[in-house]
Amino acid sequence: MALWRGSAYAGFLALAVGCVFLLEPELPGSALRSLWSSLCLGPAPAPPGPVSPEGRLAAAWDALIVRPVRRWRRVAVGVNACVDVVLSGVKLLQALGLSPGNGKDHSILHSRNDLEEAFIHFMGKGAAAERFFSDKETFHDIAQVASEFPGAQHYVGGNAALIGQKFAANSDLKVLLCGPVGPKLHELLDDNVFVPPESLQEVDEFHLILEYQAASSFSSHCVDWVFPGEEWGQLKAPHANRFIFSHDLSNGAMNMLEVFVSSLEEFQPDLVVLSGLHMMEGQSKELQRKRLLEVVTSISDIPTGIPVHLELASMTNRELMSSIVHQQVFPAVTSLGLNEQELLFLTQSASGPHSSLSSWNGVPDVGMVSDILFWILKEHGRSKSRASDLTRIHFHTLVYHILATVDGHWANQLAAVAAGARVAGTQACATETIDTSRVSLRAPQEFMTSHSEAGSRIVLNPNKPVVEWHREGISFHFTPVLVCKDPIRTVGLGDAISAEGLFYSEVHPHY
Repeated sequence: MALWRGSAYAGFLALAVGCVFLLEPELPGSALRSLWSSLCLGPAPAPPGPVSPEGRLAAAWDALIVRPVRRWRRVAVGVNACVDVVLSGVKLLQALGLSPGNGKDHSILHSRNDLEEAFIHFMGKGAAAERFFSDKETFHDIAQVASEFPGAQHYVGGNAALIGQKFAANSDLKVLLCGPVGPKLHELLDDNVFVPPESLQEVDEFHLILEYQAASSFSSHCVDWVFPGEEWGQLKAPHANRFIFSHDLSNGAMNMLEVFVSSLEEFQPDLVVLSGLHMMEGQSKELQRKRLLEVVTSISDIPTGIPVHLELASMTNRELMSSIVHQQVFPAVTSLGLNEQELLFLTQSASGPHSSLSSWNGVPDVGMVSDILFWILKEHGRSKSRASDLTRIHFHTLVYHILATVDGHWANQLAAVAAGARVAGTQACATETIDTSRVSLRAPQEFMTSHSEAGSRIVLNPNKPVVEWHREGISFHFTPVLVCKDPIRTVGLGDAISAEGLFYSEVHPHY
């Protein structure tokens, strides 16, 4: 009788979870997995132990990640901030009455059709992208549908606000955020984030984050499940990711730049983080040039000895990127944060190494990435013959990270790159610590450290996950990422990675 009762319970629970999946197919597989695991009979299976590569790597990280001797006390962050409206991209396009068509990239979106084509283009690649929507009325119509859509979620958005929010999780840090902060965003921000009154405005800036899930599967002690992921016509996403678009004029004009700089004197930060330059793509060339000059002037007003980190983001305007590189912005900042798309676009725009490459073929080649990072620091970083402040670059891609630093200026970078990679796995899976049953090691098992010169061949060892090499006064720290198999949320991962890497970084006193 007990056996029959247990089988009946299991059958009933399987039917219940199946019904949830049919009624709410937009739920991520991770949510359904958690529901099934909580309902299943008998003890849950133990996650893979430290014998797995993932377990060994996570344990090695924990031993390596130590706080720096000299820690940041006050961090000032600006200047882009908004409210992110996060929802299923496929569901929104269906709600807008759009039909599956052919994918096509658009540097600026002018219509619903442009939106549909660009979304398909990037969903097919499983790649993240961000675009400006030029038509104010059409955007507001779409934003209203998105904001009121069942299951749509509202979060802190904008690189500066997300980085500030991540820093604010550390109670011993004081965080200043300057950006266009409306009532909804102010409500969402951590209590530890101080917003100067001049940054407050009556209306929020909204960014629409269209997420899509990739196919996934999992096994429990009860049953094997397969989740097909999202489809749009014949299209299936190879990776979970997101497509962002907005009609954001406050951030686009960097309206809070002057407020940000004027607030620094009273706040007295020991680290400044700047982001939002990519938002200027919707502005005229004349305004872009003028604003970049004002950015450089503003940065030069920051007292010597205070590091300035610049967080880059998705861009399509090569002239704007070239101006950021060449019009003294790079030499004015101390540190850069960027991903593989931004790195390739940067070298294409400035005719750097491997600039003939149209796109990465799968996982970005470590040697090529290393060559481009080396070139940036050699051409635009600090040296005996150049009065540049740039001495650090934090590069992140899905399966690995690299920290490149000019020797003699930074410490604790082994811990910093490991911490940045670790937070990628925990935040994507929405866990406090690495859950080795929910992540996978996808980094290349061996690679060359350069393609421009005779580099070294590295073989990955999960027991020693941070690899270090040197090249003409520049140090490289590489570590794999434990990739979340079924991410809960992909937005803001790059910002969390950069913030965590900076949190564990130590700048030398003589800087």
